[in-house]
Parts: sequence; C-alpha cells; structure tokens
Amino acid sequence: QVRLVESGGGLVQAGGSLRLSCSASRSASTMAWYRQAPGKQREFVAGIVGGGITKYADSVKDRFSISRDNAYKSLYLQMNTVIPEDTGVYYCYALDGRAYWGQGTQVTVSS
Repeated sequence: QVRLVESGGGLVQAGGSLRLSCSASRSASTMAWYRQAPGKQREFVAGIVGGGITKYADSVKDRFSISRDNAYKSLYLQMNTVIPEDTGVYYCYALDGRAYWGQGTQVTVSS
C-alpha cells in the first residue's frame, strides 16, 4: 500500500501562487496531481514518471510545475498565476501496480 497525504491548499487570489505537497509512505514510479472542481469530474493536472518526464494538462501548462524529491516520496505542485478555474480539491495520485489516492486538499482561487 501507498499512503498519500496532501497539504498546502488554501485560499489565494487570482494571479497569486500556491505550492501543494504530497508525502508518500513509500516511493512509486508514477505520481500525479488531479483536481476536481465543483460540478465536474476529477481531471488530470500534472504527472511525473520515474525518468523525470512530466506532463501537464493544457489548462495549466506554463503555469504549474510538478516535481518530486530524490527518494520519490514527496510530490509537489507549484501553482503560479492561478485563475478562478483552478479552484477545486487537489488529489495526489500514485501508481504502483494499482492506483492510490490521497484525501485531497482544497484550493480556492478568488477573482
């Protein structure tokens, strides 16, 4: 099992920045951030694989940056120039034979 715990969510004004963190009980080769906005399905935000390759949703590309520590046990999402559409619950995701999810952390962007 992989236990994931997110932190760093909160209130931020449009144009501001926020940094989310996810701590994992053990490493996983693939990790990602998803989010779920009110009235919408959970959607992919950004991901990173063991080789360091990153992928971003078009809606956040050039604004967000995903990274992880050398032990692959901490995941980060640097959110810059946030917009109200970024509002939602952000979930940490890990793939290690099966998918694991954190409990989520709320991000609210005010206009």
